[in-house]
Amino acid sequence: MSDRITDIHAIRDVVALYCRGIDRLDFDLVRQAYHDDGIDHHTGFDGTVGGYVSWVSKSLEYLAGTMHFIGNHHVDFVDQDTAISETYVMATHWGPPGSGRRANFTTGARYVDLMERRAGRWAIAERWAVREWTRPDVFVAPEQPGPRGTRDAADPLPVLMKRFGL
Repeated sequence: MSDRITDIHAIRDVVALYCRGIDRLDFDLVRQAYHDDGIDHHTGFDGTVGGYVSWVSKSLEYLAGTMHFIGNHHVDFVDQDTAISETYVMATHWGPPGSGRRANFTTGARYVDLMERRAGRWAIAERWAVREWTRPDVFVAPEQPGPRGTRDAADPLPVLMKRFGL
């Protein structure tokens, strides 16, 4: 049983790695979430992981930010090295000041992933990003001064990780 718990945790980490990569524009992390021959089916894209990374990086460059929240997560094991993972996600997207509805929205989705363990590493073999709903949003400036996220090396996370050599 403990091996299954370890596998479930490793599979959930793949999903979290993907979300971190998208939100921080770290496309090496996004690529790591997939096997090299991985396939992605997204709204507006259907193809290989290489094509997906190229497409999503261009899709996100006009946005000021994204934030993905992982909710319910369930794993069904097909065999020792194959699993089907379903993860509920809410993803908020926002554009620069003055951008319209196309850049400012929250969407509810499910990541339905065929996960495979190859050479001891769990990763996405095929993903279906199933969009369930989308809601336009209106964003306002933060109410007080304080730390703000960035999508580069100045963000608090890479600053702290660098401090400890991570």
